[in-house]
Amino acid sequence: MKENKKILLVHPEISRNKYNFAGVIENEPLELEYISALLKERGFAPEIWDGQVETQPFAERLHEVKPFAVYVCGRTRQENFMKEYCAAAKKAGCITLVGGLHVQLNYKRFFCREIDWILTSFDIFHIADILTGTEPAHSICFRHGGEWIIKAAQPFDIGRLPRPDRSYFYAHTGRYRYLELLPCAHVRSAYCCPYRCSFCCRNKMNCGSYSVRPIEDVVDEIASIDCENIYFIDDDFLFDRRRIERFIALVRERGIRKKYVCYGRADFVAANPGLMRELKDIGFYYVLTGLEAADGRHLKAYNKKTAPQTNAEAVRILNETGINMMGMFIVDLDFRRKDFLAVYKWIRKHDLRHSAISIYTPEMSSEQFSAYRSRLITKDPGQWDYLHVVAKPANMSVKRYYMYYHILVVMLFLRGKKDGIYDFLDYGLYIRSMLKNLFKFGG
Repeated sequence: MKENKKILLVHPEISRNKYNFAGVIENEPLELEYISALLKERGFAPEIWDGQVETQPFAERLHEVKPFAVYVCGRTRQENFMKEYCAAAKKAGCITLVGGLHVQLNYKRFFCREIDWILTSFDIFHIADILTGTEPAHSICFRHGGEWIIKAAQPFDIGRLPRPDRSYFYAHTGRYRYLELLPCAHVRSAYCCPYRCSFCCRNKMNCGSYSVRPIEDVVDEIASIDCENIYFIDDDFLFDRRRIERFIALVRERGIRKKYVCYGRADFVAANPGLMRELKDIGFYYVLTGLEAADGRHLKAYNKKTAPQTNAEAVRILNETGINMMGMFIVDLDFRRKDFLAVYKWIRKHDLRHSAISIYTPEMSSEQFSAYRSRLITKDPGQWDYLHVVAKPANMSVKRYYMYYHILVVMLFLRGKKDGIYDFLDYGLYIRSMLKNLFKFGG
C-alpha cells in the first residue's frame, strides 16, 4: 500500500456572520505557504484550505483529501473553529497539530483530546520533524499517557524560513486584498515587536526576541513575487532607519516598481520626513499607524511613548508626502460620550482620511487580562475581534457603549464615502450593516 503523504493545512474562516472585513481586507495565508514549501521539500503532499476564500466546506475537503495529518492555525477569534476542525480531523483518524499567533501565547487553551501537538514558536521545522516521527526538543506541547508534556518555547531565527509556496495565492488572486489593492501579497521581514505598548501582546511573540531577515533576501523575494502590491506584515517595518535606507537603495538599484503597505509608528514618521518622501518615491502607498488615542492620558496609559502632537505631525507629513496613513484608534472601555466625539473631531481636524476604530480588548495573554477578568461579559473567544465589547464599560451600559461606537464608525464611513476613498465597496451594504448593529448589540 502506498504511504499517505497528504497533509491538510488549514486557516479557518474569520466568522460565520457578515460582521467582519470580508471583501475589504483578506490576508494571504502566508504561514501555511511557508509550511507548504517546507513539507514539499521533505517529500510530503500538502494542500491548503483557507476558510476566507474557499466555497467547499472544510468537512467535504477533509473527506476528499483524506490526509494523514491536519495542521490548523488562527487567531483568538478563530479558536472555536480551530478546535472544531481538529475534532473532525481526529474523528477521521488524522494526526492533529495547531499553531499560530494565538496558540503560541495561549497554548493551555488547546489542551483537549482532539489535539495531538501544539506548536509554541514560529519554528515550522518542528512540523516536519513531528510528521517524520521525531520529537522536537523545544517549543511544543503534546499528550503522553493522558497528560500534557510542555517543552518550553525558544526564539526562532526568521532567516531560516524557506521561500513561501505561493501557488495557493496565485490561484486566488481575486480575493486577497488590502482595501483597493487587489491582489496584495504578504511579505514578512521581521518577527515580534520591539516596543512594549501595554495593550498589545505582539512583543511577547518569539519569546520577546525581535528577529529580522537580511534585507537583501527580502528584496530578492519581493522581486520574485508576481504581484504589484506588497503588504509587509511585520509588527513594525519602519523601525531601523539604516535598514530602511538599504531597502530603498536595493529597490532602486533593481528597478522594482510595486506598491507597498507597512506598519510604522508615528514617532518614526514624524522624525523622518525625508525618508518618508523616499519611501513614497519607491511606491509606498499605505502606512498603518497605531495612533491609538486623541488625548495624552490614554497614550500614557497604553505606554505608547508618544503624544498627540507627534501623532498630528505624522499625519501631516504623510499627507504632504502623498502616502496614505491608516490611523488606528482604540475606543477605551472608560470612554464617555465626549470621548467618542473627541476621536472624530481629532480625525477631522487633522485631515486623516483613512482610519480604523477598535474596541479596547484585553488580550488573553496580557497582564491586562487579569485586571479585566472580573469585568468580562463573555468567555467566547470568537468575540475577541476588536469589534465586540468583551468587558463591561466603566461609565455606561454595554448597549449605550455600542451605540456610540457604531455612531462613530458610521460617521467616519460616511466621511470616507464623501471623500471617495472606498469606492470599491458596496456602501449601501456596509451602511445597512452598521445601522443594524446600532440596535443589535448589547441588548
